[in-house]
Amino acid sequence: MTAPLASLGALLPAPGELAGIILLSLFVSGVAIVVSMLVGVPAGIFLGLHRFPGRSFLVTLVNTGMGLPPVVVGLGVFLLLARSGPFGGLDLLYTPWAMVLAQVVIATPLVVGITLAAIQGLDERLHLQILSLGASRAQLYLKLVKEARLSLVAALAAGFGSIISEVGAVMMVGGNIKGQTRVMTTAIVLETRQGEFANAIVLGVILLALALGINWLFTAVQQRRRA
Repeated sequence: MTAPLASLGALLPAPGELAGIILLSLFVSGVAIVVSMLVGVPAGIFLGLHRFPGRSFLVTLVNTGMGLPPVVVGLGVFLLLARSGPFGGLDLLYTPWAMVLAQVVIATPLVVGITLAAIQGLDERLHLQILSLGASRAQLYLKLVKEARLSLVAALAAGFGSIISEVGAVMMVGGNIKGQTRVMTTAIVLETRQGEFANAIVLGVILLALALGINWLFTAVQQRRRA
C-alpha cells in the first residue's frame, strides 16, 4: 500500500506532467463524446422514425459498430491519416485530433444504437401527434430527445466510458508522445512495460477515480427526480 502512495508522491512533483496527461485525457474524450452525441443522436432518431430501403443494413452496421474492436478502428484511422493515405496532407497523425477522430468512430455507433432503441421504445403515436400539432422536423426531434432523455444520458455514459478507457486505437494514431499525445491509458501501458508497476497502479487508480466521478455526474442527471 505504501509503494503506490510513494509512487504518487514521486509523480506529482513532475512539472505538470501528470496534470497534463489528465487534462489531455479529458479533452480528447470530452471532445470525442460531444461530437459523437451531435452526430449519433440525430442519426439514431432518424433511423428510429423512418423506414426506407437499406435501413436494415444501416442498423446492422450500427449494431456491428457497437462491438467494433478499437484496434481495428485505430488501424483504419491510421491508414486514412498516414502520409500515403487520402488525408495524409492534413498532418493529423500523432496529434490529439487523430485520437479524437478514433474515439469518435468508437463512440458514435454506441450513441446511435442506444438512441435508436430509445426512440423505438416510445409510443409510435407520439411523433405523429407532435407533427399534427404543427411542429417542424427540428421541433419533433427536440421533443423526442426530451422524452428519451434518460436513455440518452445512458448513451452519453456508455460512449464516454468506452473511450476514456480505450488504449489500442489512441496509441496507434497518437503514438503516446510525452507532452503531446500521452493520455492516462497509454501512460499506464508505458509504465507497465517499463516495469514501474507502482506508477501504473497509481495511474490506474486515478483513471478509475476520474471515470467514477464523471459517471456519478451522469447518474445524478439520469436519476434526478422531478420536482
